[in-house]
Amino acid sequence: MRSELLMIFLFVPLCPTVLHALRYFSTASSGVPNFPEFVVVGLVDDVQMVHYDSNTQRAEAKQGWMEKVTADDPRYWEKETQVSKRDQETYKDRISTLKKRFNQTGGVHTYQRMYGCEWDDETGVTNGFYQFGYDGEDFLAFDLKTKTWIAPTPQAVITKHEWDRDADQNERWKNYLTQECIDWLKKYLDYGRSSLLRTELPSVSLLQKTPSSPVTCHASGFYPNKIMLFWTRDGEELLEDVDHGEILHNHDGTFQKSVDLDLSSVKAEDWGRYSCVFQLSGVKKDIVTKLDPKVIKTNWVKHKVLMGVFSEQTVSQVTVCLQNTPPCFHNNCRRTHPQ
Repeated sequence: MRSELLMIFLFVPLCPTVLHALRYFSTASSGVPNFPEFVVVGLVDDVQMVHYDSNTQRAEAKQGWMEKVTADDPRYWEKETQVSKRDQETYKDRISTLKKRFNQTGGVHTYQRMYGCEWDDETGVTNGFYQFGYDGEDFLAFDLKTKTWIAPTPQAVITKHEWDRDADQNERWKNYLTQECIDWLKKYLDYGRSSLLRTELPSVSLLQKTPSSPVTCHASGFYPNKIMLFWTRDGEELLEDVDHGEILHNHDGTFQKSVDLDLSSVKAEDWGRYSCVFQLSGVKKDIVTKLDPKVIKTNWVKHKVLMGVFSEQTVSQVTVCLQNTPPCFHNNCRRTHPQ
């Protein structure tokens, strides 16, 4: 699980995408105890599909439907494993090189890569991306239009010039990101059609901790994560006094999201003018929840009565519950890229 959590870095978008996406993340690390030196994670629409790490030394499917890939290519997993092992050695050397460029010696260091593509199945618009990071900061990025590399830090300029000179390789990367990657994305979507292309509507609740706290509109259980969740006043979307949370994973593969509304300056008689609206891509009907004190779930009254009388057993049970709630996340790898 730790290997999957480390993959959540700056490359991961915080906003819900409106596109289908195929992304691969590779992380090489040094000086991290009890953690694989190299991890590869592959995602289709934010769902883990493949995983490789330096401990297992093997590329593995993380979804049942990924086993279908061997029907098209019986050596798929063997090739994935070979490419990942090769990258493992390459990235280990790159960390050593970059430590010298940054005048570093010991400590924890990471070298990360993210690449992939996006496809809008309604408009047909596609996009590709290929980026590197070092110690959590952007290091290099590929410009699809110019087929050259962007170096945001002086230490990356040497590598930029070296890679810019390899025009043939850059042309291969452009072809992969704009064509071959899209083909594989469509293929994976077809493999996992029953789960990846399903639609699930959420339950929507209004929550409030105390009478002076913001009211939270919480939607949980939706799929896919191509959604909009927002507050309105008199039918118009509110852009002020709202705080949007990130889309989070549920343990069953669905998602959840919340958005807070600050009502400190709103008169009680005006509450009826406010509503929370949930929209899911591909579903015409919105889920609209009016701001009504009667439907708000809160424990503030009980909290005042029970303050100080929680038993040690109750606290212990809550603690155990939280500790046994595992985080969800993705995994890993890929083969079909230019060599």
